[in-house]
Amino acid sequence: MTGLLDQIDVPDTEPLAAAYVVPHAGYRYSGLTAAYVYARLRAHADEISRVVLVGPAHQVPLRGCAVPAATAWSTPLGEQPVDTDTCRALVGDGHAKADDAPHGPEHSPEVQIPFIQEALGKVPVVPIVAGQCTPEDVLITLSAAIGPDTVLLCSTDLSHYEPRGAAMTHDRRTVEAVLARAPERIGVRDACGIYALRGTLAWARLEGLLPDLLDLRTSADVPAGDPSRVVGYAAFAFR
Repeated sequence: MTGLLDQIDVPDTEPLAAAYVVPHAGYRYSGLTAAYVYARLRAHADEISRVVLVGPAHQVPLRGCAVPAATAWSTPLGEQPVDTDTCRALVGDGHAKADDAPHGPEHSPEVQIPFIQEALGKVPVVPIVAGQCTPEDVLITLSAAIGPDTVLLCSTDLSHYEPRGAAMTHDRRTVEAVLARAPERIGVRDACGIYALRGTLAWARLEGLLPDLLDLRTSADVPAGDPSRVVGYAAFAFR
């Protein structure tokens, strides 16, 4: 993982962004794209005291947003603390439910935690899974969760299982929608983290943040990647 981060050159003059979009596939496929984000977090580690991590619920049907009841994530790199105070506040204010069921089997935040550990150490994390809901629902939850010295990470992949050429065309349209901060232009086949991504764009638009594309590729860009059936990956920064 350190080797992935070391491949990314972060300009000394580039400020920390308020939010990033990062993929969540296996590290051999999307790890380098994710490293475009985490190398930047590592470069600004002394400015970050907390991470809000929002992604989809792939395995468990969910309406609205859920935070974990658990107090930590366990990975081969150790335990990562959950910001339980913020999670309880989100539940108390009706912005999310406390439910470990959608978090337990969910890889969209799980893939990010070791990267966070490598780049930032044991900073507290607010893991949010977003099920079926409106961009405004997620916007309200994110606005309540994000505070000083906090970075937002939106975990999503792009198109799934199209031939490489079709996927690249498809993903470019999605990139244009993200750059336009237009959640209404992102459909259910454009990103697996559709609700998290739509909500992140709505929040960025409200906050006046402008997106910047950091990296775009597919699973066919790695050795032995199958070009007939690919998944798309992108990394963005919002400043």
